[in-house]
Amino acid sequence: MAGGITDTGEPYSGFVGLVYMFNLIVGTGALTMPRAFATAGWVVSLALICILAFMSYMTTTFVIEAMAAANAQLSWKRRDVWTAAKNDKCVCLSPIDPMFLCECAHHASLNPSLNPFCLPVGVNMFYICIIVYLYGDLAIYAAAVPISLMEVACGNHSCSAGTVKYNDTDPCWGSVTRKDAYRIFLSVFTLLLGPFTFFNAQKTKYLQILTSLMRWIAFIMMIILALIRIGKGTGEGHPPVANLSGVPNLFGVCVYSFMCQHSLPSLVTPISEKKRVGALVLADYVLILGFYVLLSLTAIFCFDSSLLYDMYTLNFTDNCNVLDIPVLRYFLGLFPVFTISTNFPIIAVTLRNNWKTLFHRDGGTYPWVVDRVVFPLITLIPPIVVAFCTHNLESLVGITGAYAGTGIQYIVPAFLVFYARRHLEPVMDRDAINKHKSPFHHAFWVWFVIIWAVFCLMFVTANIILTDTKK
Repeated sequence: MAGGITDTGEPYSGFVGLVYMFNLIVGTGALTMPRAFATAGWVVSLALICILAFMSYMTTTFVIEAMAAANAQLSWKRRDVWTAAKNDKCVCLSPIDPMFLCECAHHASLNPSLNPFCLPVGVNMFYICIIVYLYGDLAIYAAAVPISLMEVACGNHSCSAGTVKYNDTDPCWGSVTRKDAYRIFLSVFTLLLGPFTFFNAQKTKYLQILTSLMRWIAFIMMIILALIRIGKGTGEGHPPVANLSGVPNLFGVCVYSFMCQHSLPSLVTPISEKKRVGALVLADYVLILGFYVLLSLTAIFCFDSSLLYDMYTLNFTDNCNVLDIPVLRYFLGLFPVFTISTNFPIIAVTLRNNWKTLFHRDGGTYPWVVDRVVFPLITLIPPIVVAFCTHNLESLVGITGAYAGTGIQYIVPAFLVFYARRHLEPVMDRDAINKHKSPFHHAFWVWFVIIWAVFCLMFVTANIILTDTKK
C-alpha cells in the first residue's frame, strides 16, 4: 500500500496475528452474506463459499511466498557478499532476513515491498485495481452508516416492524421520506468524517480493541438468537436449495468477505515468530469459513428470505419475537455506525495516498493545492456520490468484490508469485530455502487461479448483461 515509510509497530505473537487477520476479514461483507445466501440457495451457497475460501487461502499463501522472495531479493542486492552466522553451520542471507530463511536467521522485520518482481505497467495496474476496490469500500461504508441511522431514527423498532418490508418512499418524519432521511444522515456523515480525508488518520490500539470487542459481541449475539429461535421451532426461513440467478452476487459478496491480500504485509510484519505463519493463516481461514457458514445458515432458516435486510443486524432491531430487550436492539441497530465509522477515515487516507503514489515520479513533488485539496477531493467525492444514488449494499458489495476484488485476490497474487519464482531461479543454488513457500508450489495452481479469475469475471459480466436485457 502507498504511504512512504511505514512503521511496523510493536511485535506481537502469532495468536494476536491470527485475531487481527480475523478482525480484518470479518467485516461489512459478513453482514450482507445472509441475504446473498438466501437468494442463491443454501446448497449452492455452501459449495461456493467453500470453493472461494479455498481459492482465497491459496492466493494468500502466494502473497506470503512472494513477500519472502522479495525480501530475499532486496537483501541480496544490499549485500555484496554473504556473512557467515556465528555459532551456526549454515550461511545466512542476512542477519535481518525474516521470511526467506536459512536455519540461523529468525529475528527481524519484514520488507513489504514486492516491486522487484513488478514491471511499471504491472505496478500501475495494481494501484488502479486497489483504487477501484477502495472506492467500492468507501461507498459501502458511506451507505451502511446512514442506513443504520435511518432505521433507528425512523422509528422502525416497534415489535411489529419485522413483518413489514419498507420502501424508500414510506414516511419517516411527517413529509420526510425514508430516502430523504437516509440522504440527510449521509450528508451529516460526510460533513463529520469527510474532513479526515484532508489530514492523516491513524488507528489507535484501544480503538481497535473496542471495535473488535463490539464486533465479537454483535456477531455472537446474532448467531445465538437465531439458534434459539430455530430451536424453538419458530424459525420462518424456508430458503431454496439452489437458485443460480443469485450466484453472481453471492460470488462478489464472498470474494469481498475473504479479502485480506492487500493488507498482508502490515499483518505479517509484526509477528515475532514467523515460522508458523502458514499454519496460522490456514487456521484463520478455517475459523472464518465456519463462522460465515454458521452466521448465514442460522440467518436464512431463522428469517423469511423476503424480509432479510441487506444489513443483517437490522433483522434483530425491529422484531421483538427475536429480541425483546430494547437496549440490545438499539445496540445491534447502531453496531455498524460505531465500527464502520472508525474505519472510514483510515480507508479514505489510504486511498488518497495510493492516488498520490500512482502519479508520483522520483524526485518530484506536488503543488500544495494538488497535494492537500485535489487528491482528497477525488478520494471523497466519488463514493459519496455513489452512496447518494444507491444504498443497495448487496449490489455494492457484490460489484466491488466481483471486479476489483477478483483482481486483488486472484490475479495480482498469481502474477506476483509467478514472477517471484522466475526471478529467484538463477540464485536458488545458493543453499537458501524459502520456508514460507506456498503448499501450492506447482505451476498448475498459478495458471488455475488465473483461469478461474477470468472465468468468474466473464460469468459475472454475462449475468449482469443478461439481467439488464430482461428488464
